[in-house]
Amino acid sequence: MASKEGSKKPARYPGTSLSTQYSALCTAFVLGAVTVAGYAPFYLFPVPLFTLAALFRLWARAQSARAAAAIGFAFGFGLFLCGVSWVYVSLHDFGAMPAPVAAAVTILFCAFLALFPAAVGYACTAPGLPHPARFGLAAPAAWMLAEWTRGWLFTGFPWLALGYSQIPSSPLAGYAPLLGIHGVTLATAATAGLIVVLWQQATDKEEGGRRRAEGKTDGTGGASSLSPHPSSLIPRIVLHPSAFILLAVWLCGFGLKQVEWTERVGAPVRVSLLQGNVPQDLKWREDRMLATLETYRALARLSPSPLIILPETALPLFLEQVPREYLDELADHARKNGGDILIGVPERLPGGEYFNSVVSFGTAPRQTYRKSHLVPFGEFIPLRPLLGWIVGVLAIPLQDFSRGPENPRPLVVAGQRVAVNICYEDAFGEEIIRQLPEATLLVNVSNVAWFGRSIAPAQHLQISQARALETGRTLLRATNTGVTGVIGPDGEVVASAPAFTMAAVTQTVRGYAGSTPYVRWGNAAALALCFVLIVAAGWIRHRAARSA
Repeated sequence: MASKEGSKKPARYPGTSLSTQYSALCTAFVLGAVTVAGYAPFYLFPVPLFTLAALFRLWARAQSARAAAAIGFAFGFGLFLCGVSWVYVSLHDFGAMPAPVAAAVTILFCAFLALFPAAVGYACTAPGLPHPARFGLAAPAAWMLAEWTRGWLFTGFPWLALGYSQIPSSPLAGYAPLLGIHGVTLATAATAGLIVVLWQQATDKEEGGRRRAEGKTDGTGGASSLSPHPSSLIPRIVLHPSAFILLAVWLCGFGLKQVEWTERVGAPVRVSLLQGNVPQDLKWREDRMLATLETYRALARLSPSPLIILPETALPLFLEQVPREYLDELADHARKNGGDILIGVPERLPGGEYFNSVVSFGTAPRQTYRKSHLVPFGEFIPLRPLLGWIVGVLAIPLQDFSRGPENPRPLVVAGQRVAVNICYEDAFGEEIIRQLPEATLLVNVSNVAWFGRSIAPAQHLQISQARALETGRTLLRATNTGVTGVIGPDGEVVASAPAFTMAAVTQTVRGYAGSTPYVRWGNAAALALCFVLIVAAGWIRHRAARSA
């Protein structure tokens, strides 16, 4: 009769002690934290390729689906705790939330976001799936789907999507005009997965050769010629199909970066982007409002451009409260320049509802853009009967904005058709393309002073760089404290102002016409490709089960 020890199933991998499992979780957390270096302001795009590959390797050694999920959670917690810790700054430093409460909310928020990598880890341990299909097909598709879901669930939070780490310099950024940022994510995750497949190939060859060498020795007891030699492993890896696929992914991305998807249209236009650098803790104080109005009046009067753009809520009053002579002066200056001025200002309608708006004044008839995608807890309170108490905790003005139309039309100003979006809205690529291909320019107005001197403003700039790449349009950013600047259709920053300074960026830009594939298809193409990878992985799993 077999003993209890003899009846135990052998472990799939060595090293199942609690200390080993704890080490895997700590390693995953550090890998997630290091991944932040791939994003702005660091722009070290190769880093996420290898940290994600190392995460996949940890998943390959996980003992169970639950262990893989825990490793994924640790990775995600490290990533978001280091990458979006600026949430604490907005809650505590400017929202007046008590420090312990703000810290707890930030940690819980990061823990929620970490559930998405955890779900990917759980899904990637499906039994019966061969290693190459698991990490070359299933894992990249699952990662992209998780990020796509994070981009719309509970109004969405697509910040730190993996694809942003490749913008704008990586060859993989070439997929942005074709498949959008989620397509770049898919290519990035596929690169990490293929690295793991090749890594496993090298490990298997070395282990197999070692075992053969141990089992077969020559007459003198020395190792036979079956023992692997490093020089023989390299060709096997280089000639492995995964290496060719990896090379093709990168060469294709590089080739796509050389394509000009859109074409210049119309005459060049000079633009001035104003950065008032009004401190967030002073912005809404009544005794500072006249100083703020004077700041933007002075910057505007010094701007000779036909198109002048002020940041989000640059004027801290409802439009109806702004002195009429002040608006007339700005409009007259715009007309003297032969163009228009776009002003970020809250707008209240007679019925009482109010909007976060951008209003044009100048040669063209007055036009208005009203923000549609609002920030939870910053611009509206979700589930107000349940969460309305937060209003009393946060010192945030105007917490109950109304939503503007979901399908706005571009503003026709200064000889251009301008697709405006406000702050957080440019994190949603599929919403930006609603105004295309009609629009010739993209404009983002923001007030990221809420996040102080954290890395959030630089990350937001990188998100705008992705929108320019996806659409093949010049994107103009006017912000309160930075980063204010001009981004070309290739995603590169053409001109910018130093953060936390009062400045104006003046530049001559061109409008663009035409549609990139992403403008035509949106996220549908990337999702379809993701579906193909999942079907392929399922087919391989089925064949493996039949041949077993």
